[in-house]
Amino acid sequence: MAPPDASFRDRSLYLPAADALVCADLHVGRDRSSNVELPLGESDDLLDRIEALLSRFEPSEFVVAGDALHSFDRVPRGVATTFADLAELVADAGAEFVVTTGNHDTMLDSVIGGDAAATEVAGELADAATVADEYRLSGIDAVVLHGHEQPGADAELYVCGHDHPAIRIEGKRHPCYLFGEGVRGGADVLVVPAFNRLAPGTLVNRARSDGFQSPLLDRSSAFRPIVRDDDAAETFWFPPLDELRSML
Repeated sequence: MAPPDASFRDRSLYLPAADALVCADLHVGRDRSSNVELPLGESDDLLDRIEALLSRFEPSEFVVAGDALHSFDRVPRGVATTFADLAELVADAGAEFVVTTGNHDTMLDSVIGGDAAATEVAGELADAATVADEYRLSGIDAVVLHGHEQPGADAELYVCGHDHPAIRIEGKRHPCYLFGEGVRGGADVLVVPAFNRLAPGTLVNRARSDGFQSPLLDRSSAFRPIVRDDDAAETFWFPPLDELRSML
């Protein structure tokens, strides 16, 4: 089973044994790339929700499981400022800021330091954030990565994003987590939904293994959807997908 004390909140995951808050697929800049915006703007939505989660859990680490950025080939106006504000939120909360790289993060060095840092903001963020292909948490044998490639490190638990899982229940679409117990040579896999509410989800109701992009989901039928109802303060675990499909 997933860590028994894991908390699922607003498309994020808190692991008390590691004192780590994990989210995936921020896709900062998606609103400007697609010419749509949330009512209060993507940046305000992301920052307000992350601030609330940091306040709720008071983690020692805030880890983004890849696809921090949306655009592959440019950094839209306002993205660097959003990251600077995010880094300030994390620092004010007393947490370490970690970003694992996803397939969308080709321009990450332009936003978070690196040798090619082109702006003062990027240079400052280089000291405020750790960037890695994958990140091992402390306290538990768990590795956080984006999930678009096979993991390089061994672990008992892999936490990833990438596929933006969602489930349709009674005609309504919900973001969901996916948990696969022992699906990788005995290791567990926990997939986190996209944190950015503009990111479309992959519906798991009838999706087969070839409907997912992550190699970590090659045994998708064994994964259990998990839906968090924040309004009701309840978390619902569904049967594995192979059983769930027979009920549809």
